[in-house]
Amino acid sequence: MNHRPRALLPRSGLAQGGRNVAALMASLSLAALCLVNQVSAATAQSATPTTPAEATRLTVGLGYIPSVQFAQFYLAEEAGYYDEVGLDVTFQNKVDPELITLLGQGSVDVGMADGTSLIPAVSQGIPVVYGATIYGRFPNVILTSADSGIEVPADLEGRSIGVPGRFGSSWIMLQALLASASLTTDDVDVRTYPRFGQAIALAEGQVDAATGFVNNEPVQLAREGVAVNVLSVDDVAPLPGPGLVVGRDTLEAKGDALRAFTAATLRAMAAIAADPQLGLDATFTRVPELAADPDTQLAILEATIDAWTGGRAEPEGLGAIDRDAWQTAVDIMTALPESVVAAPVTVDQLVTDELLP
Repeated sequence: MNHRPRALLPRSGLAQGGRNVAALMASLSLAALCLVNQVSAATAQSATPTTPAEATRLTVGLGYIPSVQFAQFYLAEEAGYYDEVGLDVTFQNKVDPELITLLGQGSVDVGMADGTSLIPAVSQGIPVVYGATIYGRFPNVILTSADSGIEVPADLEGRSIGVPGRFGSSWIMLQALLASASLTTDDVDVRTYPRFGQAIALAEGQVDAATGFVNNEPVQLAREGVAVNVLSVDDVAPLPGPGLVVGRDTLEAKGDALRAFTAATLRAMAAIAADPQLGLDATFTRVPELAADPDTQLAILEATIDAWTGGRAEPEGLGAIDRDAWQTAVDIMTALPESVVAAPVTVDQLVTDELLP
């Protein structure tokens, strides 16, 4: 994008209800903090120190670019959580479609992807499965200017909406959100900003609404003094958020290592939920250039933590999979006018409990 605000990220690794940006900066709830002991205890039971010669190598695919939104992986590496369970981890950054293919081929051992990527892939016969929830809330959202009068999905009818393109998780989310109000993309004025400039277009008044990520654009626009509201698909049409995805052959061959990786990652998430500074420090060690704006990075991390701890994470603990939400997502995505679900799929084809501690 040509007029990107300072530190604006082009892609999130990844939702809140329809509320303003200030709510995204709220402190983590006591219920979320209670997850710390639960996950840490489970990880401690599975952690058995090994010698370097015994370490299992895992290639881990994260999101589009290195980001504080991946702080849990950076902390697990920096703090030695992966070493403790005999893992030698290498990170790669990939876009979702490419990553799903590599996971299915076994070229990448484990990666981050959401239901909008996984469901179409499995429907096309790609042998991948989702094993642990990272984002309890779907992070893709619709942003609206605070004075737009857009408060519910039905209010989008006839309004202009900026998108990076008619593809990916944001496009599916937009369709699902509109469908909840008996609308389609034909009922709105879709405007494309190929270099992820839709948030800038919103700030400049070029559009009434824009797609984005709850832990990215709303946070950074707020820091630029731009007041926005957020419409979340979770409120009307739940979609599974990003989580750990593996190839089925890799799960068969490296199941123990993948379970240890999952437990160590959830342990790091719990630690960061209790003390975000741990995640911030680990991120700055891994991605030093982000330390130039620590306040913005902390705000993004706090919004990310809030997205981690929604959904099943609240009653059942970090990583828990909401099978009902997956079935709802299959039904929603199959029924969309521009459906990318090539063939019927079942929840058992999409998710597994084999990775959870």
